[in-house]
Amino acid sequence: MLDRSSKEAPLDVSDPLTEMLRGLRLDGVEYGRCRLAEPWATSFPAQEAARFHFISSGNAWLQTPSGEWLQLRPGDAALLPRGDAHVIASLPGLAPLPFDRFGRKEVCQGVFDVQCADACGGTVALTASMRFNIDKLHPLLQLMPEAMLTSDLARNEPSIPHLLDAMAREVEMDRVGAGGILARLADVLTATLIRTWVEHGCGDTTGWIAAVRNPEVGRVLAAIHLQPDRDWNIAALARLMGASRSGFAERFLRVVGETPARYVARVRMHQARQWLGEGERVAVVAERLGYDAEASFSRAFKRIIGTPPSHFRKNGGGEGIRDFG
Repeated sequence: MLDRSSKEAPLDVSDPLTEMLRGLRLDGVEYGRCRLAEPWATSFPAQEAARFHFISSGNAWLQTPSGEWLQLRPGDAALLPRGDAHVIASLPGLAPLPFDRFGRKEVCQGVFDVQCADACGGTVALTASMRFNIDKLHPLLQLMPEAMLTSDLARNEPSIPHLLDAMAREVEMDRVGAGGILARLADVLTATLIRTWVEHGCGDTTGWIAAVRNPEVGRVLAAIHLQPDRDWNIAALARLMGASRSGFAERFLRVVGETPARYVARVRMHQARQWLGEGERVAVVAERLGYDAEASFSRAFKRIIGTPPSHFRKNGGGEGIRDFG
């Protein structure tokens, strides 16, 4: 069991957005370079990992999971944070070929040339699989849009085009260590996209975005996400906000859209889901989250996640992470 005293230590959450983004990182990145002769279309299945597409030259269209077609021009990129199924094509409506039908040749660690037959011109694209350190059902990822376009966000963040240019150069030069540099650039770019979207890209009045824009509530959410295994109660959370318990509960519900207890429970069970997927035993996870009995933890887990923890661990987290290519 974790040291309870360390979990009760005060948190510095003066900047909620920074603290939330600090907890959201990438655990692994693979990149593939594609040269596609028109007309072309390729489909990507749903996966646990996020998807990233960068159009270096030529034009492309992205069909989002909801069916909308979005144009990607040279220098544009798209991030699908939950890895939902989608299509990339030179024109809307073309019959797509599954991306895993293409062969690939490793250029350096984590970077591949995707073998597209008869492709000697047209569109040059960079596609990536990114594994967040949280699963796609986590509340943070669920509140994000199905696709984020750099063309929409770069107007408010001038560093985005520079990061994309740096990524393109690393892939084109085939230098030693390119995979590691690309992974770090992707980490910075992803955090920048999310930060810019939170600050400028959405007008939602409830949920995580509204909370981050509200310093007092944002400070509370940041603390919950940074220490999901802490024994959070209304009194402790109210102290973080500097409000009475009744005043805190009313304000949290109004801004976030659900009660503090419900939000804490969801974050804790999604942390448990991650631990179970990493191979932790149910009893160990229950103890880490402060449950006196494994049975009570299992009931809470099934109520929120929808499946018992034993089933989840047996199946290694349900959907496996699929690498592209």
